[in-house]
Amino acid sequence: MRRNKQEIPIKIISHRGASGHRPEHTLASYELAARHGGDFIEMDLVSTQDGHLICRHEQEIGETTDVADRPEFADRRVTRTIDGRTVEGFFAQDFTLAEIKTLRAIERMPKVRPENAVMNGTYEIPTLQEVIELAFSLTAELGRPVGIYPETKHPAHHVEQGLDLEPKLIAALREAELLVEEPKVPVFLQSFEAESLRKLAETELPLVYLMGTEEHWLHYTTPEGLAEVATFAHAIGPHKSLIIPTNEDGSLGEPTTLVEDAHEAGLQVHPFTFRSENHFLPTDLRSDGDPKDYGGFAAEYEAFFEVGVDAVFSDFSRHAFLCREHFLDPQPID
Repeated sequence: MRRNKQEIPIKIISHRGASGHRPEHTLASYELAARHGGDFIEMDLVSTQDGHLICRHEQEIGETTDVADRPEFADRRVTRTIDGRTVEGFFAQDFTLAEIKTLRAIERMPKVRPENAVMNGTYEIPTLQEVIELAFSLTAELGRPVGIYPETKHPAHHVEQGLDLEPKLIAALREAELLVEEPKVPVFLQSFEAESLRKLAETELPLVYLMGTEEHWLHYTTPEGLAEVATFAHAIGPHKSLIIPTNEDGSLGEPTTLVEDAHEAGLQVHPFTFRSENHFLPTDLRSDGDPKDYGGFAAEYEAFFEVGVDAVFSDFSRHAFLCREHFLDPQPID
């Protein structure tokens, strides 16, 4: 099924903010993403020791904060098992919010994004409440909705630690008056775990089931699996290779029927993650420059827009915005 270009525009989900331009999961990253045209601020939520929801890529915060350089926290380094993986480092669940607020964000991929690494140590670690307040402020200032798109990160692990994410998330949304018929800003809730989405169903907000490429997700890419997903979610967030895989040589391949099948099941499709650097692009869309240089990202966006996706997760909201505008209203070159 090809998209009618006159339909409602594809939504731009600012993946961890403008993470191609600022260290991810910082208020500066979220704000810039909205100013670059992003429709939703996307964030991963983990819990502190005292039950506050903060925005980090993982429970392990050594990769994205300066905690490893803070001698007062040296004794917090431990090894934990999260969803079957053994991970060594520093974990949000071992810090109070007050302690988290003394830390500063660092760039997670400094070799690919060295310009972001220059900003290491500049930004605090935000809370969910701060992001909600930012979305309200930007919505008022920009004169258009800037929504939020929170993910419950490793929710089963949090349950094991007695730090359930869903009740705190629901309470925060209720306090912000986002569980009403016409909320101040639009909201999607997402998770890789179906049980977490079932717990969030009482919000009556649209729910997104994230799908990786591992074998246990492949069932959910079939018509039968998608029908099952439709019983607990309103959209799928698949890895983009499930929609358009790459060929053996790494070039962009031919689309699968996943978008059409999902739409047939009544589900929207929000693939992740679009990044503009050569390092992440299909081989046939890379430029001749360095792996950290931009390549032919516009062609990748267009291929996915053509097959009818409803939204895209992007580290570069401005690039996604410009590609969407050109796709929906192409202007002839004089």
